[in-house]
Amino acid sequence: MSDQTRKALILPGAGARGAYQVGVLKGIATMLPKHAPNPFAVISGTSAGAINAAVLATQAARFSVAVAEMERVWSNFKAAQVYRTDNWTMLKTSLYWLSAIVLGGLGKKNSRSLLDSSPLRELLTENIKFSLIERAINRGHLEALAITVSAYSSARSVTFFQGLEDLKPWARVRRIGRPAKITVDHLLASAAVPFVFSPVQIGGEFYGDGAMRHRAPLSSAIHLGAERMLVIGVRDEHPDPEPLEGAPVEMPNFALLAGYMLDTLFMDGLYADLEQATRVNVIMEQLEGKTLEGPVAGLRPISTLIIVPKEDIRQVAERHVDELPRAVRLLLGGSGAMDKGGLQLISYLLFESGFTRELIEMGLRDAMEMEEDLRAFLFDQPMETVSMEIKRDLFFEGL
Repeated sequence: MSDQTRKALILPGAGARGAYQVGVLKGIATMLPKHAPNPFAVISGTSAGAINAAVLATQAARFSVAVAEMERVWSNFKAAQVYRTDNWTMLKTSLYWLSAIVLGGLGKKNSRSLLDSSPLRELLTENIKFSLIERAINRGHLEALAITVSAYSSARSVTFFQGLEDLKPWARVRRIGRPAKITVDHLLASAAVPFVFSPVQIGGEFYGDGAMRHRAPLSSAIHLGAERMLVIGVRDEHPDPEPLEGAPVEMPNFALLAGYMLDTLFMDGLYADLEQATRVNVIMEQLEGKTLEGPVAGLRPISTLIIVPKEDIRQVAERHVDELPRAVRLLLGGSGAMDKGGLQLISYLLFESGFTRELIEMGLRDAMEMEEDLRAFLFDQPMETVSMEIKRDLFFEGL
């Protein structure tokens, strides 16, 4: 990479909300020279973010081409390209789950997941040329691609990375970094949301969605040498109001709980890690000019810019829920997903073009509103090492 500052792109789990990431990247592409290569030394992805990360890595020589390819796929998405939506599959899945609950299991015929993701394997195999990752690294357009998964047997977070030869593996409590040639199995494993999609075997272990045990989503990029990080989140950070005192309260249904679980998996760990990084930056600001020794000698401030939707994506999903195939709506309807409380779940599974196109436009709009900050990030201009909004929260809460 020609830039002196190693920049990292962090793409967390997103499900169908990954279209928002594409919109932000489209905005970034307009800020770069016409034929500019990928501006990120490190690209780190989890779950659906892992798929977006891999596409960027394979097309690293021309960033705008990579983003255009991503937009082409996401703009024309159908749920049937991600999971099987035909009537027979949906009926069979429903019967399997019902029988397993009523009869206590069907032995070897037990369904391993709610949805069959075999169409996604076909889509990725057809559209991603994994051999181009190595070429991008050899030609200096990329230093590392990192894909995070969760290991079921060893109960730890594993980040598989493909990059420069001098990059070292790492080991922390229940999380490791391991060099590997990234393949379609790594992407499918990272996106294998528990219960929704089946685990994927890599070597001698089964893996699932990378967000499950990824308590430090920024750490992989830091281990791989990042000095500035751009995070593209997929959740607006304005919490729902608390229920009015005395108002009737309904018991959460399955869909609400499932959506809550996905939202927690994909975003809560990221924000906990951002708070930790912010605390380190605040401390480093206070210690400016002092020499650190011992275990903290390697600490350094890292500028982090985060972009998240300014609108509630659940409201966008509500406008497009009828685009889902009828068989899928019937399957999910039994869980309460068609009710307002199920919109969180729907927003992660709504791989339909009307929804994804609106999210791409939303991401582009949000990126352009942050153009000044993004240009500072991209062109090595001075940046706040600490988000002022997060810093205020930390000061109120105490370090």
